[in-house]
Amino acid sequence: MEEKLRQLRENSLQAIRDAGALEALENVRVKYLGKKGELTAVLKQMGGLSAEERPRMGQMANSIREELTEALENARETLREKALEARLAAERLDVTIPGTPVPIGRQHPLTRVISEFSEIAIGMGFTIAEGPEVELASYNFDKLNTAEGHPARDRQDTFYFDDDDQVLLRTQTSPIQIHVMETQSLPIRVIAPGRVYRKDEVDATHSPMFHQIEGLVVDEGITFADLKGTLNDLVHRLYGSDLRTRFRPHHFPFTEPSCEMDVECFKCHGAGCPVCKGEGWVELLGGGMVHPKVLSGCGIDTEKYSGFAFGFGSDRLAMFRFNISDLRLLFENDVRFLEQF
Repeated sequence: MEEKLRQLRENSLQAIRDAGALEALENVRVKYLGKKGELTAVLKQMGGLSAEERPRMGQMANSIREELTEALENARETLREKALEARLAAERLDVTIPGTPVPIGRQHPLTRVISEFSEIAIGMGFTIAEGPEVELASYNFDKLNTAEGHPARDRQDTFYFDDDDQVLLRTQTSPIQIHVMETQSLPIRVIAPGRVYRKDEVDATHSPMFHQIEGLVVDEGITFADLKGTLNDLVHRLYGSDLRTRFRPHHFPFTEPSCEMDVECFKCHGAGCPVCKGEGWVELLGGGMVHPKVLSGCGIDTEKYSGFAFGFGSDRLAMFRFNISDLRLLFENDVRFLEQF
C-alpha cells in the first residue's frame, strides 16, 4: 500500500502541473481527492493491514491529501492570474487611436437668459423667490385684485383642475408675490422666474406653456420713477445701453397706475416687420405700482409702504437676446437649432 500511495502522489502532482485550465484542474481534484477518487479507493484497502501498519499508512495518506490540496489551490490561483492576464491583453485598448467624439451639451437659450437676468437682478439687490405651479384661484386672482367675471378667469383662457374653478395651473408668476408679501418681512426685493400656463394658440410669439420673470419691490417711498429706472437699467444691462425703450399707459387689476414697456424691434430696428406686426416696437413687459388693495390684503400698511411690480416674458427675452424670430423654435428641441447657442 505504501508503494501505491507514493505512486498516487507522483501521478496526481504531475497531473496538477499539466492542467492548463481551471476546468482541467477541477477534473484532477475529482479524480484523486473526490469521494470516489483514487485516494479514497486506496484508503478503503486499509482494513486488510496489520494493526502496526494501519496508523502509519493513515498518517501518510493524510499527508498526501494535505499536500495535494495545497498544490491544487496554488495551481488554481496561478491559472486565475493567467486567465486575467489573457483577458486584459485581449481587451486592451490602443489609447493612441482617436476616440469617438462625444457631443458636449449646452445650456438652452431660455435657461441662459433666465440665468443672465437673475444674475443682473441679484447684483441690483434682488433675491429669487419660487412658488407652486398648481395654484389656488385665491392667490392667482382674488388676492391680485382680479374679480369674478374678469376675462382672465374664463375657462377659455385658464387650465382648471376642478369644477368650481378653485385649483388651476398658474397663469402668471404673480401669485409668488402674494406668498412673499404674506411670509417675508419688509422691505421686499424679489424676482420670481418660472413656468406659467394659458390657453393660447401656438404661433410665432405665443405658446400655452411659457415662462415669466416677475419682480416685486415694497418699501417706504417707492415711486413710479423707481420702477422706470429699474426697468431701463435691467433691459440695458441685458441688451446694451443703445436699445431704445418706451412706456405706454395700460391697465392691470393688481397695479395702479400701470404701464407696458416696449423695446425697439430687434429684427427690423423700428422699420416694421412681421415680428413687430409692422409697428417697429415689440411689447416686452407690463408693470406698475402695486395696487393698495393688494398690499392691504397681505397685511401691509399702505400709508407707510408702497411698491412696484413688473413681469417679463422670459421666452421673448430669449428671442430678443438671440435674434430668434419664432417662439416655437425654443420648444421643438431641434439639436440643429439649439447647438447654435
